[in-house]
Amino acid sequence: MTPAVVVSGVGVVSPAGVGLELFLHAAFEGHSLAAVDTWLKGCPVEIACRLSDFVAKDHGIARANLLDRYTQFALVSADEAMRQAGHTKESTENARLAVILGSGAGGVRTFEEQHRIFIEDGFDTMSPMVLPAGLLNMAAGQVAIRHRATGPCLAPCTACASGATAIGLAKQMLERDEADIVIAGGAEAPIAPMFTSAFARMGTLSRAEVDPAKASRPFDRNRDGFVIGEGAALMVLERADDVRARGGTPRVTVAGYGSSADAHHVTTPDPRGAGAIRAMRAAIADAGISASDIDYVNAHGTSTRYNDSIEANAITEVLGEGTLVSSTKGVFGHALGAAAALEAVLAAATVKSHRVPPTANLVDPDDACVALDMVMGSARETPITAVLSNSFGFGGQNASLLFTSS
Repeated sequence: MTPAVVVSGVGVVSPAGVGLELFLHAAFEGHSLAAVDTWLKGCPVEIACRLSDFVAKDHGIARANLLDRYTQFALVSADEAMRQAGHTKESTENARLAVILGSGAGGVRTFEEQHRIFIEDGFDTMSPMVLPAGLLNMAAGQVAIRHRATGPCLAPCTACASGATAIGLAKQMLERDEADIVIAGGAEAPIAPMFTSAFARMGTLSRAEVDPAKASRPFDRNRDGFVIGEGAALMVLERADDVRARGGTPRVTVAGYGSSADAHHVTTPDPRGAGAIRAMRAAIADAGISASDIDYVNAHGTSTRYNDSIEANAITEVLGEGTLVSSTKGVFGHALGAAAALEAVLAAATVKSHRVPPTANLVDPDDACVALDMVMGSARETPITAVLSNSFGFGGQNASLLFTSS
């Protein structure tokens, strides 16, 4: 019999601040955190959802100047998650502790800053820490070092699905008895001039001449792109029996995981939503439940023209009319690989709170959404026992996670 895998602890860094409580409060309030960002001055798009006044050393991270911002976020999130789970370095000393930490961009801030120094001042002025700080696997490696995780250490990159992929792989690792505890999720700090301008050049960022707080409008008829964000979210995953045996309390069950590839286009989703449909159905099958058991979908909902309508049609195809749906990217922006993990945390929280967050700035739903029950305006209280969290990325990467009560 396949063991139940549960979440025993959660840690979050988001534009709302450091900590799970601030993140959940902002999500359920439903007010956008987007603003004009001085880091992007002179870029074609100057708005972002950034965590201001973040100082890593204030959160116990030593020698933070040697780490990229995305790694700093990951370390702070991992610390909170392990505290919540009731784990210490001593308590995990004899456990097979693994880390699976996804990111779509890695240390882009480090690379951009050091490239500027290289061009302006030459090779000898570059930091010797460019690669140890900036590589895509370094957040995973640093978390493993900090928590003495000597089990598998993986850094999956599935673009904006990376954080969900990490959690899904962690579930499978525990089911196969390849680890006892897994720290899993995603981290991202992509708010850098060139990287943000690249998205703008592609036409994926909102350029609406409105209040920045109204720019990201998932599923709205007048949406025109996303607002870039940042953050990290990490979960501690364990087998339910192990948590109870040590006197811990499972928060929620990671009941299902499904993934797929569109095999269609590097940036545009399959117009039929075929990949998204396969991922959702795989997650439901993995959980051993029926589509009719799903109470809510935390949608990928980027606020881009193609994604939202295609995803809405895919959800309707899999779950039927009247499905309860919302997206929180209107609040936090799109944190790329970290968004998948942040939204997984939120999806799991709805199971515990029986409260569904609203979609910020959704006023006039797209025609594709008319068959769905879109949560607008304010959070909704409703019984929740099973939730899907969707995440899709460039390259046609799709991942769906399914959470149920423990």
